[in-house]
Amino acid sequence: MKTLSRKFATLALSLLITTLLVGITTMAQINSTLSKPPAAKIDAKKTTVHDETLVDNYHWLRDKSNAEVISYLEAENAYTDAVMKPSAAFQEALYKEMVGRIKETDIDPAYRQGDYLYYKRTEQGKQYPIYARKKRGDQNAPEQVTLELNQMADGLKFMAVGDYEVSPDGKLLAYTTDTTGFREHTLQIKDLMTGKLLPERIARVNSVAWASDNKTLFYVVDDAQTKRPFRLYRHTVGHVGGAEKDTLVYEEKDEMFNLYVSPTRSGAYVVATSASHTTSEVRVIPADKPSAEPRVIEPREASHEYYIDHHTDRFYIRTNEHGAKNFKLVAAPIADPSRKNWKELMPHRKDVMLEDVDLFANHLVVTARENGLPELIITDLRDNKTHNLEFPEPAYTAAVNVNKEFDSEMLRFSYQSLVTSPSIYDYNMRTRERQLVKQTPVLGGYDPARYTSERIHAMAADGTRIPISLVYKKDFRRDGQRPMFLQAYGSYGYAHPISFTSARLSLIDRGVVYAVAHIRGGGEMGKEWHDQGKMMSKKNTFTDFIAAAEHLIKEGYTSRDRLVITGGSAGGLLMGAVANMRPDLFKAIVSHVPFVDVINTMLDETLPLTVSEFQEWGNPKEKAAYEYMKSYSPYENIEAKEYPTMLVKTSLNDSQVMYWEPAKYVARLRATKADKNPLLLKTNMGAGHGGASGRYDSLREVAFDYAFVLSQLGVTQ
Repeated sequence: MKTLSRKFATLALSLLITTLLVGITTMAQINSTLSKPPAAKIDAKKTTVHDETLVDNYHWLRDKSNAEVISYLEAENAYTDAVMKPSAAFQEALYKEMVGRIKETDIDPAYRQGDYLYYKRTEQGKQYPIYARKKRGDQNAPEQVTLELNQMADGLKFMAVGDYEVSPDGKLLAYTTDTTGFREHTLQIKDLMTGKLLPERIARVNSVAWASDNKTLFYVVDDAQTKRPFRLYRHTVGHVGGAEKDTLVYEEKDEMFNLYVSPTRSGAYVVATSASHTTSEVRVIPADKPSAEPRVIEPREASHEYYIDHHTDRFYIRTNEHGAKNFKLVAAPIADPSRKNWKELMPHRKDVMLEDVDLFANHLVVTARENGLPELIITDLRDNKTHNLEFPEPAYTAAVNVNKEFDSEMLRFSYQSLVTSPSIYDYNMRTRERQLVKQTPVLGGYDPARYTSERIHAMAADGTRIPISLVYKKDFRRDGQRPMFLQAYGSYGYAHPISFTSARLSLIDRGVVYAVAHIRGGGEMGKEWHDQGKMMSKKNTFTDFIAAAEHLIKEGYTSRDRLVITGGSAGGLLMGAVANMRPDLFKAIVSHVPFVDVINTMLDETLPLTVSEFQEWGNPKEKAAYEYMKSYSPYENIEAKEYPTMLVKTSLNDSQVMYWEPAKYVARLRATKADKNPLLLKTNMGAGHGGASGRYDSLREVAFDYAFVLSQLGVTQ
């Protein structure tokens, strides 16, 4: 989301020399000697809502085509770089540490599909993976490169692959790429027999699925303005002309709904799912009859969500009907899968969220979540015997991995924790034997036994127990003196993953405790957990986080002057809200692509995501919702008081949280706050919501963030 004088660079260099001579210089001291940061001009825009006039002094920053806007962002970048210049050598050292822990030339485990084994690999010094395949059953089979992203990214600032779908006969590859970060993916088709690209190029494609004839491809396109995926087309390979020349199969006209297409693992059906945040509707097309009219499984009904998969003569349906908030599993005959024929297979449980269903020829795999942790539940469909996969650690993430083949006894799943690096397993669902296929190597002598991971709970004001996951070195003592980096998200029912990253060791090995607060609004404890942190209950998300921070301080894990917090996107909303509510509680804040301009964004229905997210945040055109949103929206609640030091990061091509939200927020905060603590805005001028796309560029961004965090915690080596 005006060119500065060169004196900034000169001053920064001078300050670095001074630092080396006299010892640690705090960022606040550095900031006090630098010239003043950029001051955004005031150009007020007034909006009347519910007889109240809102004044937005920085609305003009929305115009990306305005050279003055770009100059302002570049001025902010120059100022941030000047303030951070004394840490340049430290940033480089952190970056080299992080690169030194990864195996730069490496290969992912291959997955089976048809006659081939498919995989990605990396080469030292190259930013992007190489997609490739080999013939199955021949150890000496030559490698065939299907996509060489490094060549495709030549001359571009950004490159990302969206869909990667091989036709059933293995001869054609349908893939989509985004070259700006704005989530505008272009579909192309490659002939894998000749290596040549076919002539068709279709813009704004969101998802794709092959029919079984190997020449018909279904795809969904986004609306050009709102980016809502809404039209399903049928394409015949070799037919050039774009979406306007293909057959429109279905259009989702309700702006609250997004449309997605996917194949069933059985290969028998193409599934088109329309879904809002609270309701869904599914259509199916026989894969061997691609010209058939889509058939609705069950007509949409407000607040009823259901999702399907296929097995032989039945559809398996995950549904929240009749108050089953955490979903239950039913089955229905293909001949008539309407609700009257649904037969319950797995009942609803109040304390267990049924998150996903995967079907194989002889087995059913259910991904569930209990006590905030994922479970993989396996049922043998031949005798209906069920068992769970066991996982050893107190906090972890486990998930079904890439499983393309229906007729297989093997389940490939992934596992990681705060101390265990990402691991891929093949699990024989019949014999119950588990084989480690690959664990991501961590170079440099990493020993997980040197670290401790635990799960504790804080108590919210209403008595709700808030889980907190932590990791630290084993020499840790709860003396209140340890620095901490606390992260959270808390929106959309998304369960914050317990993930491992070797880059984080650059914090932990320097004595920093890393923690994740699993606050309401997320999905850790089921649908009720989400419901208690959205719409007119959204403030629970913020007060839960404050309760978690207070608990960690009270229990001696850290102290206020040693606590740095972070969140991104909707987690950036969290950062902005708690900064307004309890600025005294935190030493510093790192906010990534933060959704901080809630009212103005949700009033603008031309923006991506706005309409569909009325069911997450509320519609400010309704007075009660407006007043509630306005009471917590970070942009509207900035006050003339002291705030923590902040690093706010955005990307110019972000389509999910537009760059101007953090830019406006920083401008208003800088003009209002009563302290002299550094406030930095860093804009990636060539990326989107997730930041840099290249792996080395991404690590440089992390090194920059960590240098900021560690400097705030008094660690400069």
